[in-house]
Amino acid sequence: MMIAALALGLSLLAADQDPLAAARDLYASAAYEDALAVLNRVPEASRPPAEALTISQYRAFCLLALGRTAEAERAIETMVARDPTYHPATTDISPRVRTAFSDVRRRALPGIIQQAYAQAKAAFDRKEFEAAAAGFARVLDVMNDPDAAAIARQPPLSDLRTLAGGFRDLAVNAAAPPPPPPPAPIVAPAPAPVVPRAPRIYSPEDPDVVPPRILRQELPPYPGRILVGRHGALEIVIDETGAVESAMMRQSVNSAYDGVALKAAKNWRYTPATVDGKPVKYRKAVQVTVKPPA
Repeated sequence: MMIAALALGLSLLAADQDPLAAARDLYASAAYEDALAVLNRVPEASRPPAEALTISQYRAFCLLALGRTAEAERAIETMVARDPTYHPATTDISPRVRTAFSDVRRRALPGIIQQAYAQAKAAFDRKEFEAAAAGFARVLDVMNDPDAAAIARQPPLSDLRTLAGGFRDLAVNAAAPPPPPPPAPIVAPAPAPVVPRAPRIYSPEDPDVVPPRILRQELPPYPGRILVGRHGALEIVIDETGAVESAMMRQSVNSAYDGVALKAAKNWRYTPATVDGKPVKYRKAVQVTVKPPA
């Protein structure tokens, strides 16, 4: 009798709430069947990409909790195909669920990498060089994922990494606009103006650079309530004085937090990176992790 009353109460709660919030509450209450029923009624196509991923994630959680492993793995495969860099927040899931996600990602990522390479190469062959450069960059990013790193060091993916890097550089160079023509001479031919070369931006891939050291690098708290942890990634360029020259989101947390994080990044400070003792510009990736309150 008590169990029936609890189930009725959870069902009424689900009816009054936003479907995603209701599914979270039902999952937290171990009402996995009810949570799954709510999620199955939510049209993912009508939701923003971040919410659609959260819906798929909770669907996989519920299926794993119900012992429906094959269905859960298919749901995880769909998530990985949609966003190969997606990882569930490790602080919010059990080791069993975390292992299930990693196992599926390790199986799925090699095929996803090869498909993404083929799409980028097709764009290159069509001379769509900007799209090709972005595609090859995504291939290299996914190869650096912890779940793909080991197999990416072995053939055939190791050969694909070399090809992707070469084609990316070719596509970047081909996509660059041609240099402006020299000014027309008035009386006598004049030499073309010398355009100063933009300072090189170094990165962790350059062996001769001493990376910057953090002086101030704090992320602001999440502006509002959060039930499920989220991950993102910032890319910043640190200038020769140790100030942040530019910042961009390489992996979005969500629209509410991205702007807050980017604004905070502009106030970070570092000791500048150096090459042979001279300060240089440096590109740095910063992992962004937002967790629910303990």
